[in-house]
Amino acid sequence: MSAPLRAALYLRVSTGRQADNDLSIPDQRRQAESYCKGRGWELVADFVEPGQSATDDRRPEFQRMIDAATTKPPAFDVIVVHSYSRFFRDQFQLEFYVRRLAKSGVRLVSITQELGDDPMSNMIRQIMALFDEYQSKENAKHTLRAMKENARQGFWNGARAPIGYRIVDAGQRGQKTKKTLEIDPIQAETVRLIFKLAREGDGSSGPMGVKSIVTHLNAKGIRTRDGGRWGLGALHKVLTRTTYIGRHRFNTHHWKTGERKPEAEIVEMVVPPIIEASEFEAIQTLLKSRSPALTAPRVVSGPTLLTGICFCAACGMAMTLRTGKSGRYRYYTCSTKARQGETGCKGRTVPMEKLDTLVADHIERRLLKPERLEEILSSVLHRREERAERRAEHIAALRKRAAEADAKLKRLYEAIENGVANLSDPMLKDRVAELTAIRDQSRIDAERAAAEMEKAGPSLTPQALATFARQARKGMRSDTGGYRRDHLRALAQRVEVDEREVRIMGSKGALLRTLVAASGGKSAGIGVPSFIPKWRARRDSNPWPLPSEGSALSS
Repeated sequence: MSAPLRAALYLRVSTGRQADNDLSIPDQRRQAESYCKGRGWELVADFVEPGQSATDDRRPEFQRMIDAATTKPPAFDVIVVHSYSRFFRDQFQLEFYVRRLAKSGVRLVSITQELGDDPMSNMIRQIMALFDEYQSKENAKHTLRAMKENARQGFWNGARAPIGYRIVDAGQRGQKTKKTLEIDPIQAETVRLIFKLAREGDGSSGPMGVKSIVTHLNAKGIRTRDGGRWGLGALHKVLTRTTYIGRHRFNTHHWKTGERKPEAEIVEMVVPPIIEASEFEAIQTLLKSRSPALTAPRVVSGPTLLTGICFCAACGMAMTLRTGKSGRYRYYTCSTKARQGETGCKGRTVPMEKLDTLVADHIERRLLKPERLEEILSSVLHRREERAERRAEHIAALRKRAAEADAKLKRLYEAIENGVANLSDPMLKDRVAELTAIRDQSRIDAERAAAEMEKAGPSLTPQALATFARQARKGMRSDTGGYRRDHLRALAQRVEVDEREVRIMGSKGALLRTLVAASGGKSAGIGVPSFIPKWRARRDSNPWPLPSEGSALSS
């Protein structure tokens, strides 16, 4: 009498379908065991795959089963599934693995779709697999359409919330509980700190790059949401994620390949903002300006006064330094013109000393006047006051959260002392640990936020503006009669040389940070220019003419 066939069960359900259509794991097991018993097969193994899609083979239990089936000798003779769709929902992959198993003498059997081994049965199996594949793609398409509409209405689709947010219930709609994002007051403070470091540094340096911020956070013991150390990729994602200005982008990549989807398929979901849009855009410009693909390191670190901030208005390319007469004469010239001649660009070539003097003198005479500074910064100062009020409210919320957690802890301790609760209860221990963590983290974040408010510096009065203007005019001049490069770059971040005029542009934010630092007696923290033309409000506000003959500049 021959030995009974050895059978292995493969049981799988997709996420969210644990009990739909009689396909739960217990139902599959019950039906498969009854099927094997009726045929006298011996069950020797089972492989359970909860919550895994069958559209690819990236399934741990599936791979473990295939390895056991293709070893010599195989661990079993037949694999039993509820239906072929439990094994695969891809026709090509299904046939590939059926043939691979057959080479090892192992058969695949469906208890609801019994087929033989003849050519007709093989063709029917392939047709069934094609229908399963089509149905899977249609289901995915309908599901994605529903999720996109859900996002348009401002509801969260179930992924993990970005750092700085938490998922909360937004009410019941039918049988589904809708979710939305709200700001997590603890983690949001870490996000604000990251953007602050990128924008203006830690008070002892200028704007910090991604590597410097990662080093700073890890050195200060500021961990990720999971308690781990920060990495470059995670931090860059925070700095470039539009979620933090209230625009969460959903459906940006294909989940299988990671390939970026067209803009037409991406949906923006409205969420509470943590960072102001103007601040976010400034950080994006800073990140781009540091990119080696866009700006070589020597451009932002060269010794020449205007290197890296001077551009040709005709073609938009940088003005580079050229010399003549064995280095006796130095010029700023359009880099396109220098490489390709006038066929590439007819941009200007300007003596370095004259352009340096023109830009520095114009900033001294036009920008560094108290009334002009007050006019430029009026809107920024107003937003600064609003931000300070929001920060104060945030600190109060953190302290309230810490106080509430502390009060709850005290009540638990009293219950333990009075014998009402037992500390050995695991749930009680977990609750005590959770409340302790909330209290301690809230206190730390509140102290850090309060310290940041102090670092923001004093209020800016007319006297402070006048003092700053006087000190800045003096600070721009070096002892040798030239100009201090860092001081000039704190006031102007872009210079465009046109055929008949020079346009000087700068960032209100950079100007304000320099002013606050000077008023508070702290380092201005001048760093890489941000290239955001904000304080030149009108086309005619501060261009300087380039007469074609003689007076200010000559080619």
